[in-house]
Amino acid sequence: MASSTRDGDAHEDEIRMWREGDSWVITDVETGVTTQGETRQEALDMLDDAVAGYKGERGHEPTDEELRELGVDPEDNTTGDGELPEFMQ
Repeated sequence: MASSTRDGDAHEDEIRMWREGDSWVITDVETGVTTQGETRQEALDMLDDAVAGYKGERGHEPTDEELRELGVDPEDNTTGDGELPEFMQ
């Protein structure tokens, strides 16, 4: 079996990329996160975002200003204390 490293051992920040049809598929070896893109660069960019999300380094609670820009009144943006919808249980 071919290895992506000279000594065959996994390395920190190791990724694996291969062509699958018209797309590039890429996996972060450490986390197992896999994405794809139409180009190699797009696949790399998608992987960066996906790994950051996996590690909790992306996303934030929206600010009142961001909510208003989306047409949402911040006063109406509350977390409900009711039961979860059935599909989420």
